[in-house]
Amino acid sequence: MPRDRMPERELDADTAYQVVHDELMLDGNARLNLATFVTTWMEPQAATLMAECVDKNMIDKDEYPRTAELEQRCVRMLAALWHATGAPTGCSTTGSSEACMLAGLALKRRWQHRRRAASEPADRPNLVMGVNVQVCWEKFANYFDVECRLVPMEGDRFHLTADQVAAHCDENTIGVVAVLGSTFDGSYEPVAEICAVLDGLQAERGWDIPVHVDGASGAMIAPFCDPGLVWDFQLPRVASINTSGHKYGLVYPGVGWVLWRDAAALPEDLVFHVNYLGGDMPTFALNFSRPGAQVAAQYYSFLRLGLEGYRRVQNYSRDVATGLAARIAALGPFRLLTRGDQLPVFAFTVTDERFSVFDVSAALRERGWLVPAYTFPAHREDLAVLRIVVRNGFTHDLADLLVDDLTRCLVTLQAQQRPRHGQGSAAFSHGAGH
Repeated sequence: MPRDRMPERELDADTAYQVVHDELMLDGNARLNLATFVTTWMEPQAATLMAECVDKNMIDKDEYPRTAELEQRCVRMLAALWHATGAPTGCSTTGSSEACMLAGLALKRRWQHRRRAASEPADRPNLVMGVNVQVCWEKFANYFDVECRLVPMEGDRFHLTADQVAAHCDENTIGVVAVLGSTFDGSYEPVAEICAVLDGLQAERGWDIPVHVDGASGAMIAPFCDPGLVWDFQLPRVASINTSGHKYGLVYPGVGWVLWRDAAALPEDLVFHVNYLGGDMPTFALNFSRPGAQVAAQYYSFLRLGLEGYRRVQNYSRDVATGLAARIAALGPFRLLTRGDQLPVFAFTVTDERFSVFDVSAALRERGWLVPAYTFPAHREDLAVLRIVVRNGFTHDLADLLVDDLTRCLVTLQAQQRPRHGQGSAAFSHGAGH
């Protein structure tokens, strides 16, 4: 079979299927992939529904009005979940990366409108965030000419904290990004405390700086596992929130969501009204054509599980994560950075000089487990960790098997009797985030 050019003749459909199917068998087992935040299991009914909708183009809202209606129902459900009042607005996206780009554009345009209305220059916007943000935010800053002000890690502070915010903001700050669930270690950033600092800055300096909550994972965890945590539209300074339906929204990739607290938070001049296939279609998105299957699957999940079901599923994942973290800590040669009690995600490092986190990752891969090892960013490059993401479908039984395999790996690794090697190319990227 030619691999770099189209074959000259047709293949039988069954033969073509078998060729592709056989090659894909060499991929890792998605259920044992503890690196990704992305959903790897749904009920068979959801898969059937997606297959029935895969040929529907989300952008053709006149031709597929019910799919368009399901999208808006999901937006309204998320708005209620995140305590929005009034007339919130939002849309589906291909994932949180696109959602973050849209939120960033709205922040920039609102800032430009305010500056020009006050006859002040609007040519040097900046965005403040922790260095732990997903790379899509650095892409946004690069693509859309915004200065990216990354607050570095320091000591045992691995994400943005309120006491770091004020020193990095000025009159050109279009917003602050607070991450509800860092991809590095699963920890929440203190959204309410960050908002309080910005309230103080406005009172003192007159700078009205909004907050965007990147809740790619946490916005579908906190409402169910931490109902007392105030992080969403209950805080007046939170202008917008995004989440990934294909992470803890429990849908196969790729679907994301972005919501603004009201129409004023999304400037009208960013919304296109397109006369497309016979109707007026308001749209604010970077992508145009995309399948409606994931939106249908998101509505299925909301309908199927409801608030009670999401609470059950998310709390089970957290219970597995905290239990697994405690068992790994008890093995001896590991130190936990987080314990899985915010996102069902935890990071840990190696304390035994005979091997490194990269050795552990490679040894587990031999047994089928995909557990990423990586170093932290600027100012903490010295810290190398392993991270485990617990998702729906990863059970206590699978956790038992992982601990058993990790225990067996340690016997071999501890018998090496050599100093652990440096932090080389075996490291995985942490970019399994958005």
